[in-house]
Amino acid sequence: VQLQASGGGLVQAGGSLRLSCAASGLTLSRYRMGWFRQAPGKERESVASINWSGGSTYYGDSVKGRSTISRDIAKNTVYLQMNSLKPEDTALYYCAADRGFLSVPIATMVDYWGQGTQVTVSS
Repeated sequence: VQLQASGGGLVQAGGSLRLSCAASGLTLSRYRMGWFRQAPGKERESVASINWSGGSTYYGDSVKGRSTISRDIAKNTVYLQMNSLKPEDTALYYCAADRGFLSVPIATMVDYWGQGTQVTVSS
């Protein structure tokens, strides 16, 4: 299984980015897919997720109302559109896949991790 994350970069506050996670060796319809982020000195936190059917999404309080998670089954790819970015959104963003046993994704229950893509928001 490989999760290839991309789309990070340097953006000014108020800007937007779309992160992509291309999955191989894994079927999106069998996993909850999500994004975590980790800033220096902080714990890895769940940002957003979409369940195996695509019918349910979760957003962490820190990005709720500013981000949208989606997926393209044909491309086996998950996206995270982030708008109105803030300096506190600066972190390494990881794509993740888990079985969705818990209502909220947690890092210790993730089955597969992507390599991370850096998002830096300047003020």
